[in-house]
Amino acid sequence: MASTHEPLGRELRNQATVVVLGTMMSILDTTIVVVALDSLRKDFHVSLSTIQWVTTGYLLALAIVIPLTGWVVDRFGARNAFLFAIGCFTIGSALCGFAWSAAALIGFRILQGLGGGMIMPIGQTILARAAGPERMGRVMGVVGVPTVLGPILGPVLGGLIVTVTTWRLVFWVNVPIGIVALILAYKVLPRGEHNAAHKLDVVGFALLSPGLAALVYGLSEVGVNGQTFATTKVWVLLAAGLALIVIFCGWALRASVPLLDLRLFRHRTFSIASICIFLMGGALYGALFLLPFYYQVLRGQSALVAGLMMAPQGLGAITVMRWAGNRSDKVGARAVVPIGSAIIVLGTLAYTQVTPTIPLWILAISLYVRGIGMGLAMMPLTAASYRGLSHGDVPRATTTTSILRQIGGSVATAAFAVLLQREFEKVVPLQRQIKEAELAHDATRAHELSVQAANQLSHGFGMTFWWVVALSTAAILPTLFLPGNTKRGGPNDHSPEESSVELALEELAE
Repeated sequence: MASTHEPLGRELRNQATVVVLGTMMSILDTTIVVVALDSLRKDFHVSLSTIQWVTTGYLLALAIVIPLTGWVVDRFGARNAFLFAIGCFTIGSALCGFAWSAAALIGFRILQGLGGGMIMPIGQTILARAAGPERMGRVMGVVGVPTVLGPILGPVLGGLIVTVTTWRLVFWVNVPIGIVALILAYKVLPRGEHNAAHKLDVVGFALLSPGLAALVYGLSEVGVNGQTFATTKVWVLLAAGLALIVIFCGWALRASVPLLDLRLFRHRTFSIASICIFLMGGALYGALFLLPFYYQVLRGQSALVAGLMMAPQGLGAITVMRWAGNRSDKVGARAVVPIGSAIIVLGTLAYTQVTPTIPLWILAISLYVRGIGMGLAMMPLTAASYRGLSHGDVPRATTTTSILRQIGGSVATAAFAVLLQREFEKVVPLQRQIKEAELAHDATRAHELSVQAANQLSHGFGMTFWWVVALSTAAILPTLFLPGNTKRGGPNDHSPEESSVELALEELAE
């Protein structure tokens, strides 16, 4: 039985530190740039439809490269793959900071995304292989920290940078972190095994990556320049993407070494966890899209304040990480994740009742509660997805769950964008009347119409958040079928009184 003072060991602890550095950097970047888009649009003198490609290009790069992750790890080794991903992301970040035009920035963002898309799945693969099943909960708890906190801290950091300095620092902040991660990765990560003869599934890549790119691109276009799911461009992209993905599924089930191993879904626990990851990815990232809009559009808050108002969710997650690890280690994910999912629903309910004057402290407490739910659900769920898989299955499993999380977030964000846009359109006539009243110098009428427009916007946000509640509620059902117990008995096992996440976090803190 492992010592309570050093449950993971120095080697694994060092590897976890490196992976957390890289993962936090890549996850922060997916949200930190959002609050800088308006500054980028003004500096480069381009339209919103053009500058949104700073985000869309990054997402497309992720969609293209994530399916390659499993093959890259098998072909070149996990350490070499991780070094390449970190290096590509860091160079892309530096170039983004030097961008001289919107086109140059978009191109550099694509380069950044090619590295960023592989960082997290490769890092999970390294740790899952090193930890083994007995210590999976502890190391997945560590990886879960940036997964939960990154989307929360990103808007805060981005708002602070844009408000105080320049948007270029949004990208340059990654460079020193990336250099440190590269040095540490070279020193502490094991060389790992690789197979130089491992062939790339070219047919699968030609089907899956363009399919995912078309799907993500179509979803990202929803809400841009008034486009909806009924717009020809959008539904053609979605239909083409889905068709390519369906064809790939047929191919992958017959191929001897497919790019994405769909046979993993024969494992009951992996299948259930994958469904949960897809739904929770939508609930997490979809709500993160709505929240800054509420604070900035309806409450008139700055980017910095809007980002700070997101912080309670991260604090809530930190509060329960240790308890979640303890319980899931003792009695299995099924005893913890459904509770977390239900608390997510509870914490979202207050946002269905928003008004222009609802006290911000009520919303902060509600978001803190929502964070508690995320802390209970996300990390035990990630650990549960690996149970029962072999050593060789791990890279393909991390690739699959990363794709599902990405698509879940994209689908939810696009759907919520359409719903919110429809509610915004209802306010347009009132906005015209407000302008007419102002031109007529009728201050009383203008004030009355402004109050009416604010109430209508509040109703629109509330109705959209009801859909967040519905999605979060739908995520509860599959969690009831997760594993209800944890097998023990390995040499690396730890005491039942010890929380796996607690031990991992405490060791990293040292």
